[in-house]
Order: sequence, then structure tokens, then C-alpha cells
Amino acid sequence: LRSLSISKHHSTTAFLLCPNSLHVPVLYFSLLSIGITVSPANPLASDSEIAHQIRITRPAIAFATSATVGKLPPNLKTIVIDSPEFHSVLENDDDEGNENDDVSWSEVRQSDVAAIMFSSGTTGRVKGVALTHRNLIAMTGGYHALRLKPAEPGRPHPVSMVFIPLFHMFGFLMAARAVSMGETMVLMERFDFEGVLRAVERYRVTYMPVSPPLVVALIKSEVVGKYDLSSLQRLGCGAAPLGKEVIERFRQKFPGIGITQGYALTETAGVGSRMVEDAETRRIASVGKLAENMEAKIVDPATGEALPPGQKGELWLRGPTIMKGYVGDEKATAETFDPEGWLKTGDLCLFDSEGFLYILDRLKELIKYKAYQVPPAELEHLLQSHPHIADAAVIPYPDEEAGQIPMAYVVRRPGSNISEAQVIDFVAEKVSPYKKVRRVAFINSIPKSPAGKILRRELISHALSSGRAKL
Repeated sequence: LRSLSISKHHSTTAFLLCPNSLHVPVLYFSLLSIGITVSPANPLASDSEIAHQIRITRPAIAFATSATVGKLPPNLKTIVIDSPEFHSVLENDDDEGNENDDVSWSEVRQSDVAAIMFSSGTTGRVKGVALTHRNLIAMTGGYHALRLKPAEPGRPHPVSMVFIPLFHMFGFLMAARAVSMGETMVLMERFDFEGVLRAVERYRVTYMPVSPPLVVALIKSEVVGKYDLSSLQRLGCGAAPLGKEVIERFRQKFPGIGITQGYALTETAGVGSRMVEDAETRRIASVGKLAENMEAKIVDPATGEALPPGQKGELWLRGPTIMKGYVGDEKATAETFDPEGWLKTGDLCLFDSEGFLYILDRLKELIKYKAYQVPPAELEHLLQSHPHIADAAVIPYPDEEAGQIPMAYVVRRPGSNISEAQVIDFVAEKVSPYKKVRRVAFINSIPKSPAGKILRRELISHALSSGRAKL
């Protein structure tokens, strides 16, 4: 690693293909401290996806496990972090002298790229998001500014539970937050619902970042009552918006646990909007107020005109956590930024008169039914509220007369045999006629990104190729 850092000032990148483990945050901070760019990727990604990511990042070295090393090109220098050799290096405390004292350490500038994170790819092929040291400093600085000072007497030491993958922006952010704030972090290698409940009880977890499917599971699961979750003070939900009814039902079941929502992108280093004070969490369906050091405006997608509070349009953001750009993709970078440095999020949003932000849907995911625009998220929240439905996703399905119709993929609760007609009728009773679900397919599980975002493109491809066939 020492030799890798000397060749600056052209950036050296380390590619990480590792599941969650205690070694991963250590690697992150070790590499960042000597100016090496870290680029973590999904260990479950396909060989072609990993090859694409390596073409983007052009790493000089990789870190993998014995289970993932076979996915990397043989000519890429790779360190296997679950090997005896790696463990022996970690455990060797011997002072081997000052043989490296003559190494000239290069300075690390705030403008240097610290991390290349991969966007979820839900609206196109995966892109490498270049985040600078300044981006990460601004991100962690925001948390420092907001923390309770001094700590309230008797307040337990913060313990966060992280099962979100550390290769994802949300997990990366949680690791940076825990270390920079001196908090305790409980890491889980892979998600296991009952394992999460056991860990909360055992380690007295106070905070847990979650995605909407987990909130729904906590509401509907019958095993929750077997565990002591009294230490939990707050859940922070990101990745996708929570429905109003889901939040209300969560509060009824867990009155002592606050649930906050936030909004961010990989392109904004995990910063966008958040809830800080308890009063803000009562603003159901909002994702809080604009985060510290961030500017925002709502723009008419057709005209580019800035809109006042209460009107919906595309959210544009600007601030010190905004990415440098997409690695090796000047066209996509130029399309994402306007000339004044505003990042176009692609999300349909509005601010109310008090500054609370509401995420309505992805602009590119709105279903165009005749002359109307139907937001899939609204119908998904409604479907998820049905007692016989475990999960649901709504996609556009081509229709000769209407252009597109809303089609629902539904996961039944165990033991349920809810029918297509019952699903259609349930939604029709609660929405305007143009928003009705007009086609239903049943599925074992909804395909999602590691952060919990619905991978609509997979469902759309499936619907077009196999019609009503079950997955």
C-alpha cells in the first residue's frame, strides 16, 4: 500500500469486492488516509457487471474474499482478506523498525477523488460516482454539527446496527458516521430478519438504518414480540419513500420507537434532506427539511423555470457534498448538471410552505395513462397496506388505447390466496379512476437493489417477455 500511494498525483484506485465484515471499514479508512481511492462493489454482482465496473475504475489493486476473488481478472493484484496471510498482518504488532521512514508520503487534497461508488442503475447502466474528500468531510461535518452537545444525562451510548451493505452509499455513510462520531457500530454480514432482532436485544442497539420493506416486515411479523427491542430509539428510513399508512401502523405497534425519513442520492454523498427534531417526525410522508449546507430548487421539467412552494417539479440540488461527476462518462455528467452546478435529481418533488420536502416519484417512472400521470409509489403504498399482501411493485404496461396502464406485481402473505380481481377492486375503491391497477401478476419476491429500491426495469422486462407468467 505504501508503494501504491507514492505515485500520486494521478489517482490510484483500490477495488473492493467484499461482503460486510469488520475488515471493510478498516480498509476504507486505511486506504483513504494515504490517498488511495476506494471503490467498493456488490459481491453478488454478475461477472459482466464487475467487468464493467473494473473498466470504469481501472484499479491498481483489489481486495476480495476467497468466495469472490474468482470474479476478478487474474492479472489484477488482489489481496484476499479472509486468508491466513492477511490475518497474520493484522495481528502482527511487532515494531519492524523504521525501514520505510524514507518513503515520501504524498499529500491528500480535498479535491482528490476519495471514493468511486456505483449508482444503483435503476434508470440506466451502472455508473461510477466520483466523490471527493471534500464531499466526505462535508457529509461527516453535517452529522457533527447536529449531534447532541453536551450529551443528555443518562442517555445511552449510541449503538447503530448496520446490515445494509457497506459497498452501498447508505452503508458507507453509516460507517463514516459511526467512526467520526465515536459511536458503536454492530455489523451484520448478511441480512437475516430474526438475526437483526436478536442483535438489537443483545447489543442494546439504539439506532438502525432501514429500508421500507423492513419497516413493513416489522409491522406484519409475528416473531417481533419474542425479542426485547426496548433499547431502540429510532429507525432512519431511506432508499425509497414510506407510505403514510405504513408509518401510522408502525407507530401504533411501536409507540416508543421514532421513525425518521430522509432523502439522498449516491451522487450527493448520502446527503439531501433529513428529520432532526422529534416534531419533524410527525410530518408523515415528508422526508424532512433540506440538509445542512445544501441548496435546493424545484424546477418545471418542461421549461426549466423555478417553481414556488406547493408546486411539484424536478428537484435540483447544489452543495459541498455533490459528486465531482461520473467517472469516464462526460456525457452523463453534462446531462446531470446544469451550467451553474445544480444536480438534476430526476425526482418529482415539492416543498411545502414550511420547507418540508415530499418525494412524489421518479420522473422517468411515472406511468403515462392517457393524458394522466400515475405515480407507482402511491399505488405501491396502498397495496402494501392490504393485510394479505406482503409486498408489491407497480410498473407501466403498454396498452394500445391508453398508452400505458398500471400493472401490479404482488407478493401474497403466507397462507393467502388473494386473487387478481380482489387486488384490482381493492385499489379501485381508494383511487381516482385513471389510477386504477388494471393488470396483476403474482410473484415470490420483488427484485430490489441492495438499498431496497425496486428494480422496475427487471419487472418491466419480465412483463413484456412473459405476460402473466409467474416468476
